[in-house]
Amino acid sequence: MNSASVLGFFKEITAIPRESGHEGPITKYLQDFAAARGLKCKTDKTGNVVITKPASKGKENVPTLVLQAHQDMVCEKNAGFEFDFLKDPIPYEIEDGWMIAKNTTLGADDGIGIAACLALLDGDLPMGRLECLFTISEETGMDGAFALEPGFFEGKTLINLDSEDEGQLFVGCAGGIDTTATFNFHREPLRKGYKVMKIRVSGAQGGHSGDDINKERANALRQLVRFLFTELQYDFQLIGLDGGNKPNAICREAEALIAVPGDEIDEMKEDVEAFSKLLEAEFASSDPLVRASAEVVSAPQEKPIEEGDAANIIATLLAVPHGVEQMSVDIPGLVETSSNLAAAHIEGDTLKVITSQRSSVVSELHAMAERVEASFFLGSFDVEHHGEYPGWKPNLKSHILEVSVESYRRLFKTDPEVKAIHAGLECGLFLEKFPDLDMISFGPTLRGVHAPGEKLELSSLDKFVAHLEDVVLNFK
Repeated sequence: MNSASVLGFFKEITAIPRESGHEGPITKYLQDFAAARGLKCKTDKTGNVVITKPASKGKENVPTLVLQAHQDMVCEKNAGFEFDFLKDPIPYEIEDGWMIAKNTTLGADDGIGIAACLALLDGDLPMGRLECLFTISEETGMDGAFALEPGFFEGKTLINLDSEDEGQLFVGCAGGIDTTATFNFHREPLRKGYKVMKIRVSGAQGGHSGDDINKERANALRQLVRFLFTELQYDFQLIGLDGGNKPNAICREAEALIAVPGDEIDEMKEDVEAFSKLLEAEFASSDPLVRASAEVVSAPQEKPIEEGDAANIIATLLAVPHGVEQMSVDIPGLVETSSNLAAAHIEGDTLKVITSQRSSVVSELHAMAERVEASFFLGSFDVEHHGEYPGWKPNLKSHILEVSVESYRRLFKTDPEVKAIHAGLECGLFLEKFPDLDMISFGPTLRGVHAPGEKLELSSLDKFVAHLEDVVLNFK
């Protein structure tokens, strides 16, 4: 096992469609991999796969070690870039020491974890019995982890390979819940002499709604409704609103169709230009490419939203919480509670808004979700909470943590950081289902996950692979 073999498997994986909910091709790839090597493989009715490699000679008494990664990836692409995640291979480049997908997500979250497992299964290292667990639909609700049944794997020690900062060992994570709100509105005729404009906020970095929520990046949807709210004093009609995609991604692009009096087109363009300059100044350090733009477009078939309903939609979306709510008082620098205003889409005469909440404290998670619900309640939206998953309480007396720290210290002559993460990991669910599991999570350095431009640092891959191999070889 080495970084070249891991990277080789990952390159194969980038050519396999594996959007959440459509993992069939990657599941078959894993099954075929096992069959070609004579390894035991089983797949449950949900699509989770476990591949088992027997212990090497002389290692039969070493406890079974479980390595775990998820099969699916977040599928995001830049507007205007022609790409089909259900059939096209991910276009990537190697540039300045990084492997990067410039117009789509790369899928290193968690394809690189899968690749590391395959490299170990493919090799002939002197190690104990290995079980590699590959779950499905982690990114859209942890469906695979929820569906795991007793006995699907046997090991009592698990290494999750879904972390994104080399040199950091994670022993805890946040729990989460999604909150979806809908509002049924009425429409009215387009007013005489009105012209239709498209207002866009774009160029934001977006990112992971857990790992990046504290980085002060622009939420394009939030900024768009902020602008529209300031314009409510003027006589415009809202026709359409669209922005964002996945619950666990910060919104990068959003647009609204509005109608304004024909003689006020230039004035509206000036307002948008001024707002764009304001965004440029406010996010100069954290999100320097975010901009607002406006253009006149043809009138769509849809009629404008009734004036009162439009004002209610805009005000409600501006009032819904987004960002960090509470920092941990126990772990410096750790976000404890947050919410993400993820997406808004109109389907017919209904607006659907997607949000997600995270917290490492269960009571605060519920309180955050209730605050979001209350904001929507004031706007007469219908609200539903779903997809709740538990957090992972740190165990600083963990045996696999001790082994991993000692290994890192011996290999690299420095101590790793032992941390908890605000992002959600499947470990919380594993612990709920298998209370005796001893767990840790680590991985190479990834940046920009859940957004186009996601990249993998190749030098960190070298260290990650060396560390993982050493832990596996010395685990007992």
